[in-house]
Amino acid sequence: MEAHYATVFEKNADVIPDEIALVCGDNKKTWKEYDDRAARLATLLTSYGLGSDSKVSLYVHNSNEYLEAQYSVFKIAGVSINVNYRYKQEELIYLMDNSDSEAVFFQGCYGDQIKSIKDKLDKVKVFIQIDDGSEQLDFAENYEAAIASNKPMERIERSEDNIYMLYTGGTTGMPKGVMYTHGGHLRAMLSTAGAWGLIPLQEKIDIDGVSGEVLRISEEGNLTVSIPACPLMHGTGMWLGALVPHLVGGCVVTMPQLGFDPDFLFKEVERTQTNNIVIVGDAFAKPMMDALDKALAENRPYNLGSVNTIISSGVMWSAEVKDGLLKHHDMILIDAMGSTEGGMGSSRASRDEPAPTAKFTINPGVIVITDEGKHVEPGSGVMGKIGTSGLVPLGYFKDEKKSAETFMEFEGVRYSFPGDYALVEVDGTITLLGRGSNCINTAGEKVYPEEVEEAIKRHDDIYDCLVVGLKDDRFGQRVVALASFNDGKETQEQDLISFTREHLAGYKLPKQVLFVEEVMRAPNGKANYKWAKETAEKELG
Repeated sequence: MEAHYATVFEKNADVIPDEIALVCGDNKKTWKEYDDRAARLATLLTSYGLGSDSKVSLYVHNSNEYLEAQYSVFKIAGVSINVNYRYKQEELIYLMDNSDSEAVFFQGCYGDQIKSIKDKLDKVKVFIQIDDGSEQLDFAENYEAAIASNKPMERIERSEDNIYMLYTGGTTGMPKGVMYTHGGHLRAMLSTAGAWGLIPLQEKIDIDGVSGEVLRISEEGNLTVSIPACPLMHGTGMWLGALVPHLVGGCVVTMPQLGFDPDFLFKEVERTQTNNIVIVGDAFAKPMMDALDKALAENRPYNLGSVNTIISSGVMWSAEVKDGLLKHHDMILIDAMGSTEGGMGSSRASRDEPAPTAKFTINPGVIVITDEGKHVEPGSGVMGKIGTSGLVPLGYFKDEKKSAETFMEFEGVRYSFPGDYALVEVDGTITLLGRGSNCINTAGEKVYPEEVEEAIKRHDDIYDCLVVGLKDDRFGQRVVALASFNDGKETQEQDLISFTREHLAGYKLPKQVLFVEEVMRAPNGKANYKWAKETAEKELG
């Protein structure tokens, strides 16, 4: 059996046809139904001339339809393109044109956006509208009607070398498509499933043996149920929240409403008996902790008995918030340090073994080297950039220059260097400092925003924080913090700066603090440094 997502999913549909694969509200789909609906959509795509390597944009909210549409693209050996539903016209046109998209699945509520850009997308052959009560566009295929009117596409042989791609926006610049092969990416996700204990951990992944494991787990009644609480349009939600559980026959529960509602999440956990929750750092974990605290105080605690793990990736997840969650339920908290370009390390916390903020056990095949190209010695206090081997992308789509800068050989091994910096501690663990592109140079010293943010967020009155560098005649750049308060709390600027002095060297202290009603983040919880810098420059100069 080829290592291809469509092929593995098809095999799951054969061996566990009646197990539930998708849940969205009251809408449940078995593996047999999931496969059948995706196959009918695949027929629609092929009827418009799409096939191997055809790109298809998914402009869709978290839903069963998102995963069905993606599966249909995999079935034709095409390439799904994740679209950030927050994008405006220019960004949408850029992404769909840059990706060479030939088809677009879109949420009905974005009909006006689609109408406004339709004539500027010459490569798109078909638009497919997912019904959400919005007016049906006359030029678009209706999603459910297409499923009803098309026969399932016959299964085909596919290559492990088919491209799998995820567009990443990063913190600056236009989105970039990060390319992998299906075979390489799928094996990495199966290794992740093994590390989580969803399947036996294997040194070498046996693709042919996966369906046997899935059948065994099904017969034992232990198929996993996963909720990606963050958007599927981002890597954390899709890879850890959907692809990993799907590969091992699990069910994916989606919450379609925009904006994160922790109370709704916990109600879904209780209703669906969720085992794994996937989030992105404190932006999700803090509201979850607050909701649990409030429910307990009101004598209506949520039942978390089914939850084995909460997994976070992409941004820092503070030790204090982890401890706050663990007070409510004994589970494993997995903090996976990585980016679309590669996985770097992980941290596991439980009641018995708490874990400090930003300290990670390094993954096999990961190195930390100085800007001069030398290995960072453990305990030296020298910062270095992180390089990951193993699952290294083929490159960025249509960007050879950026590919050459990010994915390169070091000592005969190909690594990905996405731009993250870290310290290597005496015990070999690494302390994440942050993305080099966000580094603040002040009076000749380098300051990484994440380190300052975490120190500030330790204050009892502070809810969230971002740190940026502003131009400064004396220091080159000065450190500026934007912070929001916990409900009913307040502190003074100088008191907060004095507090951070207990945790940071003097040169890292914020010179100014701007208190804001809300610290703006992307829907996936990642820092919006562009907003932070623009706001700080406008208010503080």
